[in-house]
Amino acid sequence: VYKAARFTFEKFPKAERVINTSMKSVGESMSIGRTFKEAFQKGLRSLEIGRYGFGADGKDPKELPDEDAIVQKLAIPNDERFFYIRYALKRGFSVNRIFELSKIDRWFIHNFKQLVEFEGELEAVGRNGGLKSIDKALMQKAKEWGFSDRQLAFLLKSDEWAVRRRRKELGVTAVYKLADTCAGEVEAERPYYYSTYEPTNECRASDKKKVIVLGGGPNRIGQGIEFDYCCVHAALAVREEGCEAIMINCNPETVSTDYDTSDRLYFEPMTAEDVINVVEAEKPFGVILQFGGQTPLNISAQLEANGVPILGTSPRSIDIAEDRKLFRELLENLNLKQAPSGTATSYEEAVELADKIGYPVLVRPSYVLGGRAMEIVYDRDDLKYYMTRAIEASPERPVLVDKFLEDAIEVDVDVISDGATTIIGAIMEHIEEAGVHSGDSACVIPPQTLSKKACEEIARQSKALSKALNVVGLMNIQFAVQRGEVYVLEVNPRASRTVPFVSKATGVPLAKLATKVMLGHTLKDLGLTKEVQIKHVCVKESVFPFSRFPGIDTQLGPEMKSTGEVMGFADNFGMAFAKSQIAASQDLPKQGTVFLSLRDADKKAAAVRAARELSELGFQLLATDGTCAFLRKNGVTCERVNKMLEGRPHIVDKIKNGEIALVINTPSGKSPRQAEIAIRSTSWARRVPIVTTLEGAVATVQGIR
Repeated sequence: VYKAARFTFEKFPKAERVINTSMKSVGESMSIGRTFKEAFQKGLRSLEIGRYGFGADGKDPKELPDEDAIVQKLAIPNDERFFYIRYALKRGFSVNRIFELSKIDRWFIHNFKQLVEFEGELEAVGRNGGLKSIDKALMQKAKEWGFSDRQLAFLLKSDEWAVRRRRKELGVTAVYKLADTCAGEVEAERPYYYSTYEPTNECRASDKKKVIVLGGGPNRIGQGIEFDYCCVHAALAVREEGCEAIMINCNPETVSTDYDTSDRLYFEPMTAEDVINVVEAEKPFGVILQFGGQTPLNISAQLEANGVPILGTSPRSIDIAEDRKLFRELLENLNLKQAPSGTATSYEEAVELADKIGYPVLVRPSYVLGGRAMEIVYDRDDLKYYMTRAIEASPERPVLVDKFLEDAIEVDVDVISDGATTIIGAIMEHIEEAGVHSGDSACVIPPQTLSKKACEEIARQSKALSKALNVVGLMNIQFAVQRGEVYVLEVNPRASRTVPFVSKATGVPLAKLATKVMLGHTLKDLGLTKEVQIKHVCVKESVFPFSRFPGIDTQLGPEMKSTGEVMGFADNFGMAFAKSQIAASQDLPKQGTVFLSLRDADKKAAAVRAARELSELGFQLLATDGTCAFLRKNGVTCERVNKMLEGRPHIVDKIKNGEIALVINTPSGKSPRQAEIAIRSTSWARRVPIVTTLEGAVATVQGIR
């Protein structure tokens, strides 16, 4: 059994990629095999970091890193060290030298060396005859050692599906071994399984009607326990309908991988190859993709092409919603507004497009979750850097370049549909303005500042999109409302991370009902015929890992950084927001000094009202030159404090000395000044509540009041 930690350093590019006594992983995968080599390679492809094993998958650098870079990576623990051991072996480093540098036990290094040496044998076959010339013994050994079909395709100069066909021709197919949950004391009624390549198969597949639910893989920023909530509810609903529930997942931290959640559990990587193997063993009535986040959607087309029966919204509809170009065409056909936009596959195309629609623009790749590689771009220099990141995040898909909607309110909507009737689960108003990822922004049910007309238009457009995409199950839509106009940002034809929040706020078990809809029920059958109107207020707040990454900027933006969320219930917004802050370990102060530093765009009436209310509540106000002058001009009493470069004591000193109870610091522009980063990172390190948006500041004042 191999446990692999999942890191998301790509979300914090300025953080040191160093592993030490302060935990930095955000999730993990678990893999099981008959040998360490097999479990290790399965574990690496379970991490969903774009790798399909221990290298040899087309993802290695074109040129091996130089010796100095390898030595540094081996000597200092980091998330890339296993792959640098591979590069060291390919450069001729001895086992002893790698051991002396890394202090990783020689037994493991010998196993890594054997994998690299075996690659050479497979590459030789690839050069001399290719896939057709591989014999059963070599194919069997490759699979016993955990090589994926994708790796074999790379080494044998073929493609994954040709390898699969050849492997089956040779009679090399996966079997399943049983992990006994009763330790042999009594017969296990609900054991779990793992694949391997041996003669005997211990799988107890039945002839009953069964449904496979695909899990979400390891927790990471953008895809966490919210999706496992949906998977568990799906499994329970399947069993309520008299079917067997089969779960595929590789995350040991989840409820979905508890042995008694489903009738059978397969601890397998969430790749097309591994999922299809289970489908062939179980022969299910259908497979549910909607609840595992982006992971199952990314393999939906491959599953459909291999004859896997998919329940709910079709892969074609998924592709229309996920592919930015196809989605833009859909909106045009429905006459729905979207910010001026276009698609690009290169920097040159993106520059031409951005010049046409005007900066700032939002760069967004297709088929990603958690805002991966999304960024607000203000000029050509930034565009080149962020286009490179966007293409890397989704290399086979076009990148969408949108005109960024400034000073807009972002809105999330969850809907459920049976293919004929669509019901709005909830309309959620974001507290931060558009530009902050929906997974990071606090949000509230019901909306607090949106007009009735805007809410009705959002509901109308949501239902139109559901009908056009033939949604069966759940769908999430994100809108922006700017000066009363409603714009569609994106559609996710699956359960979103807000489903648990909406379900608990409204009392409607959306994931459970969506599963039953996919199994043939209508919403009317299930008793859901209209939207639920709640009388209380619910606020969702995000939880961030900034304390684990000292010195990084805590400013929020289009790329998601939170690792979890909490919610607050109350009869009014202020109390619900205050509860959510307390739950997120950001206790709102009742007295003391508040530091304010506002960007020019935020120096408006709302800021004056918030500052005046804080003063009336008994807080002392402290601000740097520009903000202090602005507040005094508008009749708010405020003291001036030095910036970092203006001499000591400055604001960072005061935060470190415990003199500040609350920080309100909105970023100054596209490239935050080092002083701003120091203020925000120091506040997090000293556990001083910090707010980085004007909207958040207004909500914070209501919470304190």
